[in-house]
Amino acid sequence: MTETAALDILLHGQRIGTLARLPGDRSIFSFTEKYAANETRSTLSLAYKDSYGALINAPRSYQTKLEPFFSNLLPEGVLRDYIARGAGVKSVREFDLLAQLGSDLPGAVQAVPINDAPIPYEDGADVREQSKKHALRFSLAGVQLKFSALRSVGKNAGLTIPVSGTGGDWIVKLPSARHPDVPENEFAAMSLASQLGIDVPAVELLPLEAVAGLPDGIAAYGASAFAIERFDRGPNGAVHIEDFAQVFRVYPDDKYENASYRSILTVLAIETDETSIAQFIRRLTYSVLIGNGDMHLKNWSLIYLDGRLPSLAPAYDLLSTVPYLPDDDSALKFHRSRAWSSFTYEELKVMADKARLPSKLVVDAARETVEQFDDMWSHARAELPFSEDVAAAIERHRAILAI
Repeated sequence: MTETAALDILLHGQRIGTLARLPGDRSIFSFTEKYAANETRSTLSLAYKDSYGALINAPRSYQTKLEPFFSNLLPEGVLRDYIARGAGVKSVREFDLLAQLGSDLPGAVQAVPINDAPIPYEDGADVREQSKKHALRFSLAGVQLKFSALRSVGKNAGLTIPVSGTGGDWIVKLPSARHPDVPENEFAAMSLASQLGIDVPAVELLPLEAVAGLPDGIAAYGASAFAIERFDRGPNGAVHIEDFAQVFRVYPDDKYENASYRSILTVLAIETDETSIAQFIRRLTYSVLIGNGDMHLKNWSLIYLDGRLPSLAPAYDLLSTVPYLPDDDSALKFHRSRAWSSFTYEELKVMADKARLPSKLVVDAARETVEQFDDMWSHARAELPFSEDVAAAIERHRAILAI
């Protein structure tokens, strides 16, 4: 039988709740009375906010998986398996994995043992004893191998992936074993996005030898790594974020389902301002133009710069997927359809109407992005490291669009 254990859930270093593991491999999360009673409390997630703005505090238990907000803090797929093996954790045991990773999660959330008590794994081993035996390099949630890294300065400046430590202000994404030139593709796409007025963090394209602490054998797949500065870390510590899978209470496996871009736009219309809305439309339009078919719910996030009110977080995971998956449509429906050809100015007007937004704000942001992209593409293709195959695929894709 799985042993009972519990984690304190901290937000900006303050205890706001408890996540308990119960017999039968179930778990339950509940807020503290102090947090629930605080009318000026920091925001954990819009998923815990009802239509009147009140806190939803209705604990329920979940089997094996954690409830969606916490499940989405964990890595996915092969990346989860990689980290679980290194930590001595079964990848399906989400409570154990969260206990292992809980001191360095995305955003300003931490999950730490209550009173510093040992957390037994399902097999009875202590989580901290296991972590001493196995190297662990933390990653943000995702499916490509990527690691949190520290910036070094001086003569040998570069990035270093901690062997077992937490922290890091950059994310390093490694070459793909399945697709060529992914780091180059992402660096070029992110750089062009910045030139188009899309809010992106600092990015770099680095030779693999400039990154210390990489897993063995990575160089067989490519010569470069893509690095992006973490926007959930700042000079005063962690900055809280959440992705839209968390907002919509969707498990990572369903990140391509149960919502649409219109749904995201509606949340932004209710919770944010015109700057976030225009940024969303620019980013969505740009993703359509370059054929980025992987902008699922986990690739859109909110950021809480003041701890309470959300805005659209900076862009990440912008790259062209059509060179690798030419027959794929968009990751989510725009409103009625995922088909690239369905992204039109008329469709944007419908999306704006459904979100109760002025259609001019939405359409103007899209139209300006299209015009800027078309004006800049020839120069960007020549100056940025788009491979010939990627650039040609983007041009073929652009030719079939209705915008």
